[in-house]
Amino acid sequence: MRCVFVQFRCIPGQTYQVAEAIYDREVVSELYSTSGEFDLIAKIYIPDDADIGHYLNESLFDIPGISRTLTTMTFRAF
Repeated sequence: MRCVFVQFRCIPGQTYQVAEAIYDREVVSELYSTSGEFDLIAKIYIPDDADIGHYLNESLFDIPGISRTLTTMTFRAF
């Protein structure tokens, strides 16, 4: 499994709906609301044999109310 973090910027007033939709899909390990440029951040474990871009597009990025995402790849845990 590969770990990535995805930050979500939501359309104003839709953060709670987006968060609920993300959890309903059961693909995130953890989900937090955040301050700053993005509204939510999710920790996601992606199967080793999956293409990361396709996996995220098919699993999460079609949720209504998301205006932008930022994916951060991880390489090593310390």
